[in-house]
Amino acid sequence: MKKTFLSLLVGCMFVQTSWAQFRLQAGKPISVTCDTNDTPVVQTALNLFKRDYEAVFSAAVQESPSKGTVVVASLQNQILSDTDISALEGKKQAFLMKVLSNGNLLIVGSDGHGMAYGLMELSRMIGVSPWEWWADATPKKRAFFELPAGYSDIQSPSVEYRGIFINDEDWGLMQWSSLTYEPWYKPGRIGPKTNERIFELMLRLRANYYWPAMHECTQPFFLTPGNREAAEKYGIYIGGSHCEPMASSTAVEWGKRGKGDYDYVNNSNEVLRFWENRVKEVANQEILYTVGMRGVHDGQMNGTKTVEEQKNVLKHVLNDQRGLLQKYVNKDITAVPQVFIPYKEVLNVYNAGLQVPEDICLMWCDDNYGYIRHFPTEEESARKGGNGIYYHVSYWGRPHDYLWLGTFSPALLHQQMKLAYDRGIQKMWILNVGDIKPAEYQTELFMDMAWNMEKVAQEGVDAHLENFLKREFGEKEGRMLLPVMKEHYRLAYIRKPEFMGNTREEEYHTNAYRIVKDLPWSRQYINQRLADYQRVSDEAEALFRQIPDDRKDTYFQLVKYPVQSSAEMNKKMLYAQFARHGEMSWQKSDMAYDSIVSLTRIYNTGIHNHGKWHRMMDHQPRRLPVFEPVDRSSVQEPILEERAPLYKWNAMECSEGSPVSCEGLGYEEKAASIEKDTKLAFNFQDCATDSVELEIALLPNHPLTDGGTLRVAISLDGNEPQIVEYQTQGRSEEWKENVLRNQAIRKVLLPVKKKKQHRLVVKALDEGIVLDQIKLYSYK
Repeated sequence: MKKTFLSLLVGCMFVQTSWAQFRLQAGKPISVTCDTNDTPVVQTALNLFKRDYEAVFSAAVQESPSKGTVVVASLQNQILSDTDISALEGKKQAFLMKVLSNGNLLIVGSDGHGMAYGLMELSRMIGVSPWEWWADATPKKRAFFELPAGYSDIQSPSVEYRGIFINDEDWGLMQWSSLTYEPWYKPGRIGPKTNERIFELMLRLRANYYWPAMHECTQPFFLTPGNREAAEKYGIYIGGSHCEPMASSTAVEWGKRGKGDYDYVNNSNEVLRFWENRVKEVANQEILYTVGMRGVHDGQMNGTKTVEEQKNVLKHVLNDQRGLLQKYVNKDITAVPQVFIPYKEVLNVYNAGLQVPEDICLMWCDDNYGYIRHFPTEEESARKGGNGIYYHVSYWGRPHDYLWLGTFSPALLHQQMKLAYDRGIQKMWILNVGDIKPAEYQTELFMDMAWNMEKVAQEGVDAHLENFLKREFGEKEGRMLLPVMKEHYRLAYIRKPEFMGNTREEEYHTNAYRIVKDLPWSRQYINQRLADYQRVSDEAEALFRQIPDDRKDTYFQLVKYPVQSSAEMNKKMLYAQFARHGEMSWQKSDMAYDSIVSLTRIYNTGIHNHGKWHRMMDHQPRRLPVFEPVDRSSVQEPILEERAPLYKWNAMECSEGSPVSCEGLGYEEKAASIEKDTKLAFNFQDCATDSVELEIALLPNHPLTDGGTLRVAISLDGNEPQIVEYQTQGRSEEWKENVLRNQAIRKVLLPVKKKKQHRLVVKALDEGIVLDQIKLYSYK
């Protein structure tokens, strides 16, 4: 296929200046000429830009059949004869934006996607938020927009395939889509009208890879008329999750198209026919094929009992699937994008020696709570197919769901994805976003990192969040909101609102794990946490009054609802904890529940958007006990009293050493990584005891190598170091506790020498050590 470049030339009618700056002005139309348009996504982006331009400048973008002030041209067009576009050679999805000497703006795309992203970049620059529709962020009118003479910018993606997974949609997106936005005859469909809106958001976020919703409650993507065409229109690669090989949403489609059991040991002919029929159907569409096999939904494959049996079956599965792709898609199998996802038990099969053809991308996974389980070895990094990541900011499962409020820590997301990128995971990134709302900010941070890792790394996660808030609400408001949102995320990092009932889901069928219980916190900490939440709730409310009416719905969705609902959930559960101990009535807990219900009703009915999001927000997904009014009960044991430490340090408060700051991460946002074989020292004095108990809290991440360890050596006053090891295996009880509190905690007893000055040393013995806090207690 001949390589082509597309370009866009933008100029403004009657507003050129003598110094050849680029200027757009309210009320002044611009025109477009497009002589090469063989990629639908280009026309789609152009139509979006027309809408954006009219919204901002109250003027039209006109298409001209010959000479226009906006020109889309191929590489051979004479318009490019004097422009150096060599920087785009060999790059995918890249664009060049340059102000020419005549005051026009040139945008050259290395391909159709690059051209579309260039257009969407111009929309961003004139003030259109990617969340223009999805968060009611109506573009503000402006009098003009200028770029200086000689302006030039080149952008290309850090990660080739960047996308989202709509998942656990039962209580949000599916209900809203099939009953509100494009009503169907019953709940159960996410149709083309909804998917077009999703794809529009993805195009604005420069995402190109989509895993459609696949729960049994939702009609499959490829069985819904119009969905395929919507994907083609927006240039979206359709993929599938770890249990949806060969573009088949197995959980529902097997019951509709399959025969017998979904079992490659005893029913391989029917399973292969099931896959073959789909591949024949979609062979001419942009598909990113998931290969391999699990069970019908999120479970182990049928017909096998041991890891070795699974490995042998997967060898045949991969061979047969690739045969179908060669037969129907491309004889050169290496030209067909494919991904193998070692998720849950499949990782054990891979580690047992499963050989995956090297042109297939290996997509690694986090542990569902944000901690990546595997990083590529040297051999895996060198694979032709590259490496990918499947990451969660929303999850249904053990030990507890977090599907409601989108409180996943941006700092943790940033730290883990930067680490993934630096260790060679650069081919495919997919983010489990649940229903999209209310994980808007995490979705944008993830996509911005996938698009330009260096830029986000340089500005830092706090600056990125501040820029997001300023764009949506204004310079002053954004600055004022930053500490509010940082505190909101910090408090949820310590304990997510969904985890406040101290309940578990692994034994959901038993009464023991359905009973809301005390959290292991002291009275002092509970009161402090309640005060902290009251403060951020009050600040969010005060700012809400200052927000213009045309931004109130946006503010409610992105700030007020998640911040205040988190605060009310904490009130509900912590006031109930006091009530169980007879220290107050149940009234405050009940009032907090009522507040959550009221806030949710406002979200769904809207402030000025006339119920646009009706049925999108559900304050009790899966109807788990934590979301209900708290049942009356009483306990005899007293509430814990504070055990005051002699000394406490955050990692960044060390006296000696070179900690690497993990911006915004940790209980007090001062966690730091410690490079292997390096030390941090903490000096103190006046210790009137002969021994102390040290409590060290570390990030509960996983070793950077399979089978590796996470160890630190701790010594006090030059005594023999004690080795602390804290990695976890599988879904152990310790791992569950770690991810619920975002800390791995170890305690050691240390002798104290009789001297005035003391020196505590923590040395990293492995890669990947991230220290959060250290506390020293008197030992009794």
